[in-house]
Amino acid sequence: MPSPYVRRRRLAVELRKIREDRDMTADELARFVYQSRTKITRLETGAIRPDLAEIMDLLDRLGVTGPRYDKIVRLARDAAQKGWWDSFGDSMGARQRLYADLESGADTIRGYNQTGFPAVLQLPSFIEALVQLDENQGPLGYRPDRMADARAHRQRRLLQPDGPSYETVLDECVVHRLAVPPALMADQLRHLIDVVTEEPRISIRLLLHNARVPGGLLPKSSFFLYTFSEPADPTMAVIDTVATDLVLTDRRDVARYTEHFNRLQEAALSKADSLTFLDQVADRLTNEAGSEA
Repeated sequence: MPSPYVRRRRLAVELRKIREDRDMTADELARFVYQSRTKITRLETGAIRPDLAEIMDLLDRLGVTGPRYDKIVRLARDAAQKGWWDSFGDSMGARQRLYADLESGADTIRGYNQTGFPAVLQLPSFIEALVQLDENQGPLGYRPDRMADARAHRQRRLLQPDGPSYETVLDECVVHRLAVPPALMADQLRHLIDVVTEEPRISIRLLLHNARVPGGLLPKSSFFLYTFSEPADPTMAVIDTVATDLVLTDRRDVARYTEHFNRLQEAALSKADSLTFLDQVADRLTNEAGSEA
């Protein structure tokens, strides 16, 4: 299915253009179509799922007809779709809902993981350890059991025959700095190796802590790039921050993050060398866990 979130963003652009073409403010449009200004603003920013009947009524009142009418109705219909993640509500976490939505329609996913392992490639036991670390920082914004179930859904989607290609550059510091038991980290690394070995659409490159990344400054946080099969759906860059995720669609912004990814990928180990490195680290961690037992 197409990503409802992506279609909401496209619908928002179209609705804003219609209003601006008629030289109307958001307040004027709201009064004209008997809606609140807040509702109009949220539709024009893609912040809410549209009601198809309300969109059709808005178009009728504004005299939109022909191909443009058909295009916007089709966008609104796609944007109003519900995915499997909607059945989880907020229990899976708002940020994870966004990622699940984008993944549902993605053709390719590329990411730089600076502070964590790819969520869709985490073992259940590893997720439990991360939840414990997260609880140290305050109340959780999700239910741990539902969050873990949602990640399992995402992994199944990724591994389906028609799933997206997935490329990630993993910063070496993640392997050493996450405070999880050595034996568990070893299990997680071997899980990554197994998945990548069995599924050619998924690749991991390790960026060593002493790797030099020429050509520009370093990225300031983890980020992900999504492309979609329909050309009109814009490539998106999602930037991971402590408080929220920033979604960028401006071509210049996306191009900068695409350049970041290409430079990081070039500076990282090859696919084969990355798996060898992870396997060696897993063996060392297993030996450390054994000596401490």
